[in-house]
Amino acid sequence: MTGFPPARPLRIGTRSSPMARSQAEHVAGLLTKHEPELRVELVPVTTEADRWQGDLAKLGGKGLFVKQIDVMLQRGDVDMAVHCVKDVPGDQPLPDGLVFAAYLPRDDVRDVLVFPEGSTHTTLADLPPGAAIGTSAVRRRAQINRVRPDLNVIRVRGLIGTRIDRLDGRKPGGPKLDAMVLAASGLARIGQAHRARQTFTVHEMLPPVGAGVLGLECRRNDHPIAALLTRLNDEKTMREVTAERVMLHGLRGHCNSPIAGYCVTDPDGQLSLKGMVFNRDGSRFVHAHYWGEHQNDPAVLGTRVAADLLRQDARNIIEGIPH
Repeated sequence: MTGFPPARPLRIGTRSSPMARSQAEHVAGLLTKHEPELRVELVPVTTEADRWQGDLAKLGGKGLFVKQIDVMLQRGDVDMAVHCVKDVPGDQPLPDGLVFAAYLPRDDVRDVLVFPEGSTHTTLADLPPGAAIGTSAVRRRAQINRVRPDLNVIRVRGLIGTRIDRLDGRKPGGPKLDAMVLAASGLARIGQAHRARQTFTVHEMLPPVGAGVLGLECRRNDHPIAALLTRLNDEKTMREVTAERVMLHGLRGHCNSPIAGYCVTDPDGQLSLKGMVFNRDGSRFVHAHYWGEHQNDPAVLGTRVAADLLRQDARNIIEGIPH
């Protein structure tokens, strides 16, 4: 690889959770397929957000999952970072000097419903009124409450494996849960895809911005690393993510905002972006859906969807200001 000394390993900054490490190892494998002589070293970090067990919004939001690693990247302690794009804040630019050089092809964006071991329930409709359903996302809570306002939605955080242990009663603490909503891709990455009983369509539960996408970040002026990462870039995913994140930025939304957005590429190549903004209990929401049309510019599309949502009072909904 021109300009990158093979004697020095490429250092990948990653969160220390099993799923994050698995994702970083996957990226390392892809890189060494392109450069067999390349040595890769994972630099795992337990972030402040990983240690915090309370409401992330009180700590500063999900952006803290990436902030510490970004600082390491800026300092030169690591050469690149692997981030879940859904955790990257949209209400502020990337840290100075950093850039996403590539996005990997998108994984499954859908949410799934998981029940405790031995439960006879298989769908959301099966749950009796007052049943306790766990989720970490305001976006999920709002969309569950739209169709089942009689359920008791409880905030549950932590590693996916830990959440499943809690659901099954193997981990003490907290109220008993009758079901839990998780990301299909996250379950698959830890080998627990078989636990999903109901898979929600994107119409039933619209995904978060950047769902299922891993972004590969490096320093803007580190041209050899950027050139290597660019070889892994999936152009289709990049265009879709661009539309979604431009929408998120236009709404001044952060990772804890009750915002959902999902862009797809139609068979004819045209982009299609749907965005939704909810209040926290799902009793009020607005939505917008546009196509790329003749320009098919992802940034233009994201701007149009954000503008329509803002015309529908999305800003006040995000801030929790009554109608």
